[in-house]
Amino acid sequence: MEVKKEKSAMLSNYEVLALLQDIQKGHNKQKKMHTNIATVSYEIIQHLENTACAKQSPEVISNFMKALEPYKLTKAEKLQFLNLRPRTAVEIQLIVEESEERLTEDQIYELLDLLGQHLPGDDTEQEQEEMEEEEIVDQE
Repeated sequence: MEVKKEKSAMLSNYEVLALLQDIQKGHNKQKKMHTNIATVSYEIIQHLENTACAKQSPEVISNFMKALEPYKLTKAEKLQFLNLRPRTAVEIQLIVEESEERLTEDQIYELLDLLGQHLPGDDTEQEQEEMEEEEIVDQE
């Protein structure tokens, strides 16, 4: 994978994971420059490998981006969809700026279906979030 403009690129979690794994394996020509970030890279890789992005691939991402084209979302919104994988209409409304004017209720539910169809999920991540939500409710 190649980042074209390193200082201005928006990267998905999948791309960050792949880039850091390449650095860690020594596939990056500037490895000596990166020795100071070895610990940070390791921690980020450990985190991202336990999220849904570890199950993504360039093909999955490409197909997902093509499926989003009819919705006229910005690049940043598409990236947030890819990274955050919203599961509710409220989450979509928080990601899409001026969503009330730009998306109908039907389109929001279509987007939820697209997310479920095109992006591999992480059931353990969802279960963990649900458990955390239950603990918050129990504490109140």
